[in-house]
Amino acid sequence: MTDNTNTDDIETTANLDTTGATELESSASEAAGQPSRHSFFIRLYTGTGAFEVIGRRKMWFAISALIVGVAAASILLRGFTFGIDFEGGTKMSFPRAGANGEAGISQVEDTFREALGRDAQSVVTVGNGATATVQIRSETLTNDETAKLRDAFFNKFQPKGTDGKPSEQAISDSAVSETWGGQITKKALIALVVFLVLVTIYITVRYERFMALSALTALGFDLITTAGVYALVGFEVTPATVIGLLTILGFSLYDTVIVFDKVEENTKGFEHTTRRTFAEQANLAINQTFMRSINTSLISIMPIASLMVVAVWLLGVGTLKDLALVQLVGVIVGTYSSIFLATPLLVTLRERTELVRNHTRRVLNRRKVVAAPSESATAVVGELETVPAEATVGAPAAGSTPRPGVRPVRPPAAGSTPRPGVRPVRPHRPSGKRER
Repeated sequence: MTDNTNTDDIETTANLDTTGATELESSASEAAGQPSRHSFFIRLYTGTGAFEVIGRRKMWFAISALIVGVAAASILLRGFTFGIDFEGGTKMSFPRAGANGEAGISQVEDTFREALGRDAQSVVTVGNGATATVQIRSETLTNDETAKLRDAFFNKFQPKGTDGKPSEQAISDSAVSETWGGQITKKALIALVVFLVLVTIYITVRYERFMALSALTALGFDLITTAGVYALVGFEVTPATVIGLLTILGFSLYDTVIVFDKVEENTKGFEHTTRRTFAEQANLAINQTFMRSINTSLISIMPIASLMVVAVWLLGVGTLKDLALVQLVGVIVGTYSSIFLATPLLVTLRERTELVRNHTRRVLNRRKVVAAPSESATAVVGELETVPAEATVGAPAAGSTPRPGVRPVRPPAAGSTPRPGVRPVRPHRPSGKRER
């Protein structure tokens, strides 16, 4: 009975020393001129690198709070620049290149002032090269004012049509009343609220309350951060922006669900084992989903980057610029929140429960008990004068025949954390035989 207990203790001690064994294997590979089997990319790809995320949760909480603070300050101090679809007004545009040369922003502003006796709200250039266009925005104009302004722009810049000749048809205009803009704003808000309600219902039904609360907190973080970036940069908020925002919120929720599914799988029945704490199981789940999150984000960013380069810079389509920016920011923020905010927050909430606290205490106490026999054995060996100094665990005594294939085992430090993905080595078996 005693022998079986000692054997179990030795095996558990070997499990606790996986970190030291991994470092020894890496050092041996580097000394032999071979790349380490546990390089950064290998550990990232296999999900067994034990990148510490949960253990540094206070740092991630501080970074997330800083991001939210900057975003909220941008929204409150700078506000949003709403497009014509929300505020109403008149927008006019024409090709920048004309028979009289390229139209400069200051020249367009002067022409507008001379024609109507007041200033335009904004004048911007969209696109580059031959496809660049000038866009003028002002308050709602009457039909007479619009016709007068068209004539002034045509006489001043002679914009070219599709056939390369000056044409007044190259000047386009659109008008949106304030009433219509108010209706568009109301519908956009309704769409956002409906989305959040449906997501809340799904998350609440699908997961337990702590996971639901963490996922919804991450979703709110994504919403505030993306809106803050828009306010900080000063891009116009258009219906395309609202569409893109709903899209990236769905992406963020998808990535969070992937991580939570793995956490749920790893922690199922965790209270019946003493190998890892709840926090360590959650950290392992993050490591196991790292590559999936990175690959999903990269695949999502590629078409968005293509959209920004082709549609915005080459074709000069301003509407697609709003859609591309909100999606780019949303994908990056959504990936960050699902890994560095949602899961650490889940662990923090679960550790407040009696079940997780008691289990964590049992795991830590078990590690202390397992580490104690190793320290006692070391002290006994030091007291025996007949034992040579080189007689250590796994090393034969003087004059004895060494057992082939026996691998020395390092005594672990008390309270060390088991590292996922490394097979334990039993000191009473040759290293060439695998544990069954």
